[in-house]
Amino acid sequence: MDLVTAAVPHPRSEGEGPARAGRRSLAVALLSGALGAAVALLATRQRWSMGTATVAGDAFPLSAKGSDVTGVPAALAIVGLAALVAVFAVRRTGRFAVSALLALSGAGIVAAALLGATDSSALDDKAAQASGDTSSVVHAFDHTAWPYVAAVGGGLILLAGLLALLYGRRWPAMSGRYERNGAPRARRAPVVDPDRPEDIWKALDRGEDPTGA
Repeated sequence: MDLVTAAVPHPRSEGEGPARAGRRSLAVALLSGALGAAVALLATRQRWSMGTATVAGDAFPLSAKGSDVTGVPAALAIVGLAALVAVFAVRRTGRFAVSALLALSGAGIVAAALLGATDSSALDDKAAQASGDTSSVVHAFDHTAWPYVAAVGGGLILLAGLLALLYGRRWPAMSGRYERNGAPRARRAPVVDPDRPEDIWKALDRGEDPTGA
């Protein structure tokens, strides 16, 4: 009998599957969103491109950081990080809107980083300043892997946003005690001690039955 009982699978509760999926998606979204923002911000501080400019007949080396090329990835990384936190402060339609903003922030970082990998305008500006000729442009243009690292960070934020769109309705929200819904709080009735005559008289004054009958 024990063998038969052990062989019969125990039915799972109805909400166990969705609840587990919600917890897993929440953990993945938090990790990928926070990591993606950190990676994107770090990448924008690194050297993205390099080249040379002709100054007084000599080759002058130039380089540009990600923040020199474009400020979009850093700005969107901060927006995405704020949206990741705000997901838990809103519900229903608000959560959907914030999740969409999170996903769009990641997509914007990916697009800006990939475009920045081939953008030489920042180096052209530095070449013009170094040579004193506004028509001067950079030569031997090349780029590093950091723009693609920033794109990976944006992809992680995009993943967090997609998870929030798909599973965000199952995620917990901030405690209701921090919300103001305007509803009056129910007052607890004073406890009447039958051994204290003053409590009995106060209950009678309030129109209550001190015996509790």
